[in-house]
Amino acid sequence: MKMKELLLFLSGVLCVSADVLHENIRITGCSESDGEFMYGLDGEEIAYTDFNKQKIIYPQPPFIDPFTYQEGVYELAVGEQQTCKHNLKVDLKAYKNPPMQQDAPSGVMMYTRDEVEFGEKNTLICHVTGFYPAPVNVSWTKNGQKVTGSSINVPYPNKDGTFTQISRLQITPQLGDIYGCAVAHLVLPKPVTKLYEVDSAAQSDPGVGPAVFCGVGLTVGLLGVAAGTFFLIKGNECS
Repeated sequence: MKMKELLLFLSGVLCVSADVLHENIRITGCSESDGEFMYGLDGEEIAYTDFNKQKIIYPQPPFIDPFTYQEGVYELAVGEQQTCKHNLKVDLKAYKNPPMQQDAPSGVMMYTRDEVEFGEKNTLICHVTGFYPAPVNVSWTKNGQKVTGSSINVPYPNKDGTFTQISRLQITPQLGDIYGCAVAHLVLPKPVTKLYEVDSAAQSDPGVGPAVFCGVGLTVGLLGVAAGTFFLIKGNECS
């Protein structure tokens, strides 16, 4: 889908302590047929507007205390969309309808949120960055078959003007499963696909780390005892 796009950025830095800085950003974006209104913090979206459902969505993880913005945020988003689309028409006319920038995704990565344990629920993440314009379309497969139920965040701006989007798929990994993440974008002649295979190497042995650590600690302890005994004997001989 080819579209002309104008994005307006309102961002700031919020200082919460003497030595900790956090980047707080609000984005209003629009095209001739679509729009975006989003709040973000430190590279993560914390709220965005779903203009089809006509409400604010809060994609917050379950481990944080939930919060909402004051009433009227959706109406604010609708009003800013009208302003954005008006400015878009003015700018396109002033700049004589310039060609649109086009950048294919520069990076597609797949990884799991948690360490893999066979039969335990996990989240598979497909991280796509470096593209313009937004958005990308991400589809998933498991063992060659299409799967549904994935989620994707709204496009998040990078400092160079391109975008990042992250798609997530809830999985229960089993040995031998192969998951695929296919990324489609306006510039790509065909989707870019990344694969993730669940194999025996993906499941770490929880006992290896502590065992090695304890073994090293015991060895150092024994060396210390031996050294102490040696110097004690030498001291007695000298006296």
